[in-house]
Amino acid sequence: MIIALENASSDPSIALAAPDGTILAVDGWSVGRRQGSDLLPRLLALLARDDRELRHATAVAVGAGPGSFTGLRVAMSVAKGLALALDIPVVAAPSLVAWLAAEPGSAAAVTRAGARDAFVLLRGEREPRIALTAELPAIVAGRGVVAPTELAEAAGLAGALTPHRAAGAIAEAVAARLAADPGGDDLDHLEPIYLRPAGRIGPTRGVVGWP
Repeated sequence: MIIALENASSDPSIALAAPDGTILAVDGWSVGRRQGSDLLPRLLALLARDDRELRHATAVAVGAGPGSFTGLRVAMSVAKGLALALDIPVVAAPSLVAWLAAEPGSAAAVTRAGARDAFVLLRGEREPRIALTAELPAIVAGRGVVAPTELAEAAGLAGALTPHRAAGAIAEAVAARLAADPGGDDLDHLEPIYLRPAGRIGPTRGVVGWP
């Protein structure tokens, strides 16, 4: 069983999947500023509802961002802790790529990059860009978008979908990676994609999904 964690925004999600990527259970919710407190309790509750235990896990998948500094640190810490305690591989995947994979009808995924900035990944583009929050409606231009609830409301993105199913997409991507490379990522060098200054946003080496 793969445990997947996605905590790059104020709308995190978790998922359980079979080793081949078949989704067993998904849970997504909105937390406001409580990104550090809900992740593990929600995971334990999801395991209990699906009549499973942590010891059944064969791998941990985690969204690497970009996005919330606190959320990414919490998710990465939990993922690494589980991998060490259970002696199983951990693999990271880019969050915004997973958001789009989970919502195939959406053309863009956006999340906070700062108080007035946002990361934007348009479907078909290789890397996210940074834009002012006020510019998002023009960039999206009426197309479907995946965005955290608070950002969608602040930017006036009517009809935006929440990334509540993204952990399932992360689990699927990681299952494919593990089929080719069962060892997973290097715990000592695995880091979230943190907030970056305006300009080029380079890919993080070793993270599933980056070219």
